[in-house]
Amino acid sequence: MMENKKKNFIKKTILYDNHIRLGAKMINYSGFYMPLQYTSSLMEHMYVRNYAGIFDISHMGKFILKGRKSEDLIQYLTTNDLSKITIGQAQYTCLINNKGGIIDDLVIYKISENNFLLIVNAANIEKNKKWINGHIKKHEYSNIEFIDYSLEYSFISIQGPLSLYYTQKLTNIPLNEIPFYHFKIGKFSGIKNVLISRTGYTGSKGIEIYVSNENSERIWNDILRVNKDKIIPCGIASRNSLRLEMGYRLHGQDISEEITPIEAGLSWIIKFKKKFIAKEILQKQKKEEKYKKFISFLIEEKNKIPRKGHLLIDKNKITIGYVTSGVYSPVLKKGIGLGYLTNQEGNNSIFVLIRKNKIPIRIVKLPFIRIQS
Repeated sequence: MMENKKKNFIKKTILYDNHIRLGAKMINYSGFYMPLQYTSSLMEHMYVRNYAGIFDISHMGKFILKGRKSEDLIQYLTTNDLSKITIGQAQYTCLINNKGGIIDDLVIYKISENNFLLIVNAANIEKNKKWINGHIKKHEYSNIEFIDYSLEYSFISIQGPLSLYYTQKLTNIPLNEIPFYHFKIGKFSGIKNVLISRTGYTGSKGIEIYVSNENSERIWNDILRVNKDKIIPCGIASRNSLRLEMGYRLHGQDISEEITPIEAGLSWIIKFKKKFIAKEILQKQKKEEKYKKFISFLIEEKNKIPRKGHLLIDKNKITIGYVTSGVYSPVLKKGIGLGYLTNQEGNNSIFVLIRKNKIPIRIVKLPFIRIQS
């Protein structure tokens, strides 16, 4: 009985009570109670595109790896080249398994020469810990210290064209001077040692704040008080539509352990000049070009929205692929989607099957929309 209770236990972020007071509709997302939306996902989406929105993303995993060979270990476990970034810089990359599949995609922050912060997906926290610790136990990495701060620190994201303007009122760090995918550590909302990063999952201008749980509520409330008309709390529904307009992949849907970064259209984060797990497998896959093809597409027909699991078919209704993510784009006012083609030989016309209806799609390059930074 106790085992079942533990298995079904849903965690809460430290900001849970704030979400309830703000009227959020809460759902179980990756094992956490998270706000789906506060008002409407459409309104929240457009606020981020036109003004600013604040997200609680504290469910994300937060690891520290430090020690003399910490960079060597990360280099071996991930595909991007960590040696190319400097202290105060972040990098998008992915952990891969022995077959080249994506264990997780993550952002790595270089805090100091031998100290790295890894932000990983909430659903993969335990899996990632096991994978990384398994390699640390090997003799050459035994001096590395691994710390899981996932439940001790909060992560708050403020996104939108006005996000830096309003949050600047709470810090003396010149936010506009922080380059994209760089960060500063300093005072924010009167709290010391706050990590402020020019990163985000929406495509709009913004910052993400990494802070201890004891100070997260103060920062959350101070940001909302800066301008109640132009900054609103946003949930994961709008976060999903925002990331899809940019074509950002979601682990567990668009990417997985069965999909390589080459198949996922993420070859740009593979650096073959360094040594890493499954390097030879990925080199062979890239050379032979025998893999499913990642696509991004939109639907011109009104009120037709692709969804995860919808089939992609040819003119003869033969299945040639599948949809991994789909949503209504509030900016384009059209259905947009991501997916994979498993067979397209001789097929020029592609359709998505929605409620047994054959709906034509148009393959387009990412991102779906262009945003001025």
